[in-house]
Amino acid sequence: MSPGEPVIIAAAMSASRRHTREQPPRDPPPDERPSKSQRKRDAHALQALGAQLTTLRDDVLVRLPIGEALIEAVRMAREIRSHEGRRRQVQLIGKLMRDADGDAIRAALNDEGRDHRADVAVLHAAERWRERILADDRVLANWCAEFPDTRETVEPLVLRARAELAGEGPGRAYRDLFRKLRAALEGAAERSKPQ
Repeated sequence: MSPGEPVIIAAAMSASRRHTREQPPRDPPPDERPSKSQRKRDAHALQALGAQLTTLRDDVLVRLPIGEALIEAVRMAREIRSHEGRRRQVQLIGKLMRDADGDAIRAALNDEGRDHRADVAVLHAAERWRERILADDRVLANWCAEFPDTRETVEPLVLRARAELAGEGPGRAYRDLFRKLRAALEGAAERSKPQ
């Protein structure tokens, strides 16, 4: 080994160590980072979303993509009656929302809202069908053509509901007719949903 060789080997080893070390993650350039104002708006939006969660029923809340700690904080916020205590709890919810995926929660809430609107639409459709069926036999024939498996149960209910309306007013048959129509419409809506 010549006297200059150890220096070359040491330099090569030092260079290889530099390449194998992990480089710390670098912050994006200042022009690519969100501004302080944008970060503040995002935090306020997450806190508002968290406050919106306090208005949801438990069955809806547990279907959302959120952690158990956030669910418990939301449940606790519902029980607090003091204005200041509730405000502080909503701030805690906002802090917990930083770890949650706000976009996924918003998408899940949109799906919940869409399902609710579909349920309400079915209820209104059942009411309209009931009123039209009770007023006109041709509408009853159209219903039976569209939902032939309901003919045996709907036709007798229509006769009894008409008798009730002619007498004392809407009664059990009137309500049962609505339930049968709603069940048939819900079944049709379920079958038409994309899988």
